[in-house]
Amino acid sequence: MRKNNFIKINGLLFILAASTLVGCGNSDPKVTCSTGTYIGSIESSVESFKGIHYAKAPVGDLRWKAPVPVDESKQTFEAKRFGKSALQTKADSEQASMNPEGLSEDCLTLNIWTKDLKKKNKPVMFWIHGGAYSYGGTSDPLYNGKYIVNEHPDVLLVTANYRIGPMGFIDFSEYDPDGEYKTSGYNGLLDQITALKWVNKNIEAFGGNPNNVTIFGESAGGGSVTQLLVSQIDHGKDGIEEIGDGRLFQHAIAESGALNFGMTHERYKQLGAAKLFLDKAGLTNVNDLAHLTEERIRELYFDKSNDSDVIANIAVTPLLAEDSITGADPYSRILNGSGKNVDLIIGTTKDENRYFLDDVCDPALRSVLGTPEYEPLLEKKMGLFAKAMTGMKLENYLAKCNEQEKANAMTFLEMQKDKEPNEIWQKTALLNEYGFRGPAIKVAENHYRAGGTGKTYMYYFQKKNTTFDWIGACHASELSYVFHNLEDEQFSGTVVPKIADQMCGAWTNFATNHNPTYGGVTWPEYNDTTRKTMFFNDDATFEVVSDPMKTERELIASSLRLYVNL
Repeated sequence: MRKNNFIKINGLLFILAASTLVGCGNSDPKVTCSTGTYIGSIESSVESFKGIHYAKAPVGDLRWKAPVPVDESKQTFEAKRFGKSALQTKADSEQASMNPEGLSEDCLTLNIWTKDLKKKNKPVMFWIHGGAYSYGGTSDPLYNGKYIVNEHPDVLLVTANYRIGPMGFIDFSEYDPDGEYKTSGYNGLLDQITALKWVNKNIEAFGGNPNNVTIFGESAGGGSVTQLLVSQIDHGKDGIEEIGDGRLFQHAIAESGALNFGMTHERYKQLGAAKLFLDKAGLTNVNDLAHLTEERIRELYFDKSNDSDVIANIAVTPLLAEDSITGADPYSRILNGSGKNVDLIIGTTKDENRYFLDDVCDPALRSVLGTPEYEPLLEKKMGLFAKAMTGMKLENYLAKCNEQEKANAMTFLEMQKDKEPNEIWQKTALLNEYGFRGPAIKVAENHYRAGGTGKTYMYYFQKKNTTFDWIGACHASELSYVFHNLEDEQFSGTVVPKIADQMCGAWTNFATNHNPTYGGVTWPEYNDTTRKTMFFNDDATFEVVSDPMKTERELIASSLRLYVNL
């Protein structure tokens, strides 16, 4: 989940009647499907189609409502540029916030990369971007699909924008007695589902196999992946539609994100995002707010007057409640079988929380590296972050623990002294367990214990950032490796080709052959006994470790119940 300066808290029965048209020679690639004919472009020998609308613009009567799929069409559309990014504040660490096409509510578009339109039945990889559910987008150069497709031409890649921040996740229930905006707390997830339905209906025209789809994402995207596994939509008389039942996707990869990324009605009320939005507008009726012009919404969304909070910067996450699509206890849902027949890879990086202290390129920190001023400045920045991000401060975690759990936490911290003399990093190591590794292990355990046909795999990424050693293998540091993007060094430093080859290969082989074993490196399944986990090491070696950091896992096991739904 990326945010501000380096913060990242991120129909099968349809018969496609249209034909696929492939341009010859140097002509642009062209594809016809149910929603129109799309003229794409060729970049680095990869055919790409960008900015395809999968849903109508969520404005006016559709604002804060469930997405409405675009109509079928016989029109021709140029698909050579990314669509607009979702509304968000601009941040150096979020390149999609600098999208040349701009920011807009009209952001529900997807992009497709494929090597050869003539080749059919390709496995489809569907990427869900991170960004704290409030930042990011598919125009970020890091997510350019040409890198994966050039390395592995037998797969097809799709990336999709979705509504983020309070435009995609805000709980209006206390101001919405008639339930007209009942989906406001999880519309961003519904956007992702609508994009997957577009893929299911149309991707065959682009050479993809709608029955072999892998969803994958990082941070908020990883959280979204697990949330889609447990999502259920109640259609009333039509019954319950289970999203993770294997119809829209058959495989899932969750990177640095799990089911703890969510908020209850009570937490939303405490956060006050809905009240702030209405107060800024001088309104009491959410319906009036929904019908303001986009220009006025923008003014309210980014208003900084009177030192008040900027609505766009409020860290919102999907609603966890009985009246949401994930339910109030998604961990129980996955244990009870939601997504049990979907193959799953889930994992984390070694130093997740070091990411959140500040931007690795921050000149103030860089200028005092190795001096006595460094530690106090870093601690100050960590304190500012903890103040801004309620729930990330260690004291807030420990306050919920009983005496034994607090004692376990202290034992955990004492153990870290042999590994890391810096007290700040000792604390972030514990926060890594509470906020990332622990919840990921819980998802893996429950997925395995559900007893379905879906296989479970776990990984642990340890490659340190080569530009700033102190940031370690931080949150997002694996992204360049997964995308085989050797050019993007923002979160990884210099990308080691050997690790990129192995990690990207494992991901694509999982999508293709349902197994992440790749390049002679065997990746065994995860279970709750041996807990075999694939390590991507700092020295570019790969090894399987049984029950890694067992003592640390056991020390926080009981207290994890307090933090899986923060």
